[in-house]
Amino acid sequence: MIDFELTTDMRMLRDLAHEFAEKEVKPVAAHYDETGEFPWPIIEKAIDYGLFSPNVPEEYGGPGMSLLEEVILAEELGWACTGIGTALGVNSLAATPIILYGNEEQKQKYLTRMAEGALAAYALTEPDAGSDVAGIRATAEKKGDVYVLNGTKMWISNATVADFFVVFARTDQDRYGGISAFIVEKDWGVKVGNPIPKMGQKASPAAEVVLENVEVPAENLLGPEGMGFLIAMQVFDSSRVVVSASAVGLARRAFEEALAYAKERHAFGKPILHHQAIGFKLADMSMKIDAARLLVWKAAWLREKGKRNSLEAAHAKAFAADTAMWVTTEAVQIFGGYGYSKEYPVEKLMRDAKLFQIYEGTSEIQRYIIARELGRD
Repeated sequence: MIDFELTTDMRMLRDLAHEFAEKEVKPVAAHYDETGEFPWPIIEKAIDYGLFSPNVPEEYGGPGMSLLEEVILAEELGWACTGIGTALGVNSLAATPIILYGNEEQKQKYLTRMAEGALAAYALTEPDAGSDVAGIRATAEKKGDVYVLNGTKMWISNATVADFFVVFARTDQDRYGGISAFIVEKDWGVKVGNPIPKMGQKASPAAEVVLENVEVPAENLLGPEGMGFLIAMQVFDSSRVVVSASAVGLARRAFEEALAYAKERHAFGKPILHHQAIGFKLADMSMKIDAARLLVWKAAWLREKGKRNSLEAAHAKAFAADTAMWVTTEAVQIFGGYGYSKEYPVEKLMRDAKLFQIYEGTSEIQRYIIARELGRD
């Protein structure tokens, strides 16, 4: 039977996450956007709240959240600041392949560290291989009991602060079957560039990562050799859902800001909310945000049930990302000149929103996936 009610535990999580977002994240969002500093104090507070590394299982010291619970958390963090939300969320992204394919020794060593506050980064994208994962060129050559990694990764979130990385590299030249995944400690010789200047989501630094003859113990191979592409695709089926939820949270915040302003701002003798041009914008915002959330929840539910959700994850990612961009643009329009000013939050929300149409697979790639899935027998 279909049921759209959250459980009691999920409602409690939502309330706790919103409290954290409202008290700890929202008041400092503008500061981190302005400075581009990494939000270390927020990381520490998230640990205290039990909201850090949310998908790390309880047996390794983590909260052990389900994907739907991660979605609930991500929406609330996205409501407050998607930059800080991304800074917090990258650990879940890096933990997912370890949870799915790590052996017990790897899980004990790395998931436990992540639960305690260690930061990890997910090193997949390269200068010439973003959406085309199978096009990566970084190599991993087996030499005795080590793999020697060489290559360059680009746009790696939290790279400048990560203690270790999940790195994807080629162990042979087969396009799909020649990619493997490795857990790589930063102090093994990983070189990280300076943060790349970004338009939005500045609290989560993204940087170039260079691997020059980095020796990785064979025991740090994640899953069987040649499974890297499959690992990356399975990670996307979860990570895209969580990212979509963050986009919903951002859109919700922009809608709330615009609605409050439309009730207060008067023009031609009445609140602008009561002018059809503005009222209809807000009506469309409300509809699209609700639709996006339901797509996200469905994709998460399918994944939790062990069912294939590639189509639904792409639905959620494309629709939520496009909704966030559209809603924030319309929010700026409703605010008029004030919306273009840094004195009001909608300007930042609009800048932050654009990234959702780019990372974790562009909106164009999501449509490609949807078309591909529709063509399956």
